[in-house]
Amino acid sequence: MVTAAPKTAILYRMVLDKHVCPYGLKAKDLLRRQGYVVDDRWLRTREETDAFKAEHGVKTTPQIFINGERVGGYDDLRRFFGKPVADPKATSYRPVVALFVMTALMALAASQAVYDSPFTVRAGEWFIAFSMAVLALLKLQNVESFATMFLNYDLLARRWVPYSYIYPFAEGLAGVLMIAGVAIWASVPIALFIGSIGAVSVVKAVYIDRRDLKCACVGGASNVPLGFLSLTENVMMIAMAVWMIVRHA
Repeated sequence: MVTAAPKTAILYRMVLDKHVCPYGLKAKDLLRRQGYVVDDRWLRTREETDAFKAEHGVKTTPQIFINGERVGGYDDLRRFFGKPVADPKATSYRPVVALFVMTALMALAASQAVYDSPFTVRAGEWFIAFSMAVLALLKLQNVESFATMFLNYDLLARRWVPYSYIYPFAEGLAGVLMIAGVAIWASVPIALFIGSIGAVSVVKAVYIDRRDLKCACVGGASNVPLGFLSLTENVMMIAMAVWMIVRHA
């Protein structure tokens, strides 16, 4: 019985004293998972790396060779194996969906810890309040970037620019107060105010003006399209504010 020769690939990747190329590691892992024996060749200095690029006429490393033919870099390798390659410019609701799923699980877990049951009214309140706090956190990572994107569509911010800087702090404050269940006199007006303006702004930009914009809801560097889920953030704040008014009336 003749045993088939193992599939082999040559991988050139940068491994310096203070930097190991992450795409080289990902390429090596992908090749192994596809059943290849990897001839792992390290480029140990910047000079060695630059010489390799010049020799092969490429601009980046890693570079992968299979059956004597250059496949290319990590993305090219994924295409070679028929795997999807992410488009950095593509819009996606995934960040918002992931956030809401995690804050929902956090709310259920907190309710379980406090009330010995995940399904309580407080869990619903915490879900919205946790979402507000986490959304504010993402915006506060780079307020300048958030403000720039926010000014594309928020009606109040476009009339009074400082509001674009105040917004994430106000959202975070309201969320934290609602988590604690204190200072309702402050959290409710804040949530109602910013939620109402935000909802009107999104409706106008998306459903009336039909503008194709990115949402600043998870920060100014996101590729989340302005649309239904963006509107959800504002509707949740309004609903929470109204609920708190009814509950504490």
